[in-house]
Amino acid sequence: MLEQLEKIEKRYQELEHLLASYENVSDKGEYNRHAKELSDLKDAVSLFREYKRIAKELKDVEIALREKHDHEFMELARIELQDLKNKRLGLEQRLKNILAGEDEASGKDVIVEIRQGTGGREAGLFAADLYRMYTKYAARKGWAIEPMAAHPTELGGFKEIVFSVKGKDAYKGLRFESGVHRVQRVPTTEAQGRIHTSTATVAVLIEPEELDLAIDPKDLRIDTYRSSGPGGQHMQKTDSAVRITHLPTGTAVACQDERSQLKNKNKAMRILRAKILDMRQQEESRKISEARKSQIGSGDRSEKIRTYNFPDRRVTDHRINLTLHKLEAILEGDLDELSDALLKAAESKANE
Repeated sequence: MLEQLEKIEKRYQELEHLLASYENVSDKGEYNRHAKELSDLKDAVSLFREYKRIAKELKDVEIALREKHDHEFMELARIELQDLKNKRLGLEQRLKNILAGEDEASGKDVIVEIRQGTGGREAGLFAADLYRMYTKYAARKGWAIEPMAAHPTELGGFKEIVFSVKGKDAYKGLRFESGVHRVQRVPTTEAQGRIHTSTATVAVLIEPEELDLAIDPKDLRIDTYRSSGPGGQHMQKTDSAVRITHLPTGTAVACQDERSQLKNKNKAMRILRAKILDMRQQEESRKISEARKSQIGSGDRSEKIRTYNFPDRRVTDHRINLTLHKLEAILEGDLDELSDALLKAAESKANE
């Protein structure tokens, strides 16, 4: 951890000198990127410098305790020693969180993607149930929901639904929702009353600001086509749907919900940015052991994280072995108990 923080501090100093050397800002884009990078590193560097100051004071007190002093001095030194150790421990945890990307991300808005998994039509209906659950949860939290792309099914479910969530601590509240959600219930289409198991996959992506992620326009292929599905005659007559492909990664995003091609393009770009940033962060998290330590579960999107059992009216989160017998309340957006338990487990794991 310390080696990585030293590199961050060195980069911070380089950026300070670089920005100070700008006499006339001809390339505002480059200047803004460096200024944004400097701003992003500021908290980590400030905490690291405070950590080093506390560590030095701690060493000085330990040296003093090895020398002979009167009883009163020794008692005060021991109290100060414990106080400094507590401060150092707190700073260590905050620095670990920053290295894992948690502090920086906690205040970010997110883009949530829900896709039907195994189970056919019932999986699409379950995807719609999850979307409704998250909209209810967002309303409780005072967050704003913006639908971005949807592929509805004939029965009122979704093959895929993508939406943004904006508001205080949106990422903090939703970060543990990524993974495979499983439902066990009797489908409305089941005549013999048999319980079926279906799944839906949820991905919670940080929505990056434009300066957070530079994408070369040359790396994009933009296709337009006529929208399909519900939407009236207007959607059939204009090429309002947009598909954007990021050529280096092969990542593609399509939007067709808006009548305006420009609005569809803007939404598709927002989703694409979030997906590319997520891919980079997933790669980084595999390289940084501190980030892996603070994860609950494997962090893999294919991991089964939660089961919603309708016959027993229970919800089980498999990452922390927590079962709550309040299925209806959870589907109505009462996710705080689950979210708080997952956050507490993540903090405990980071302290191991």
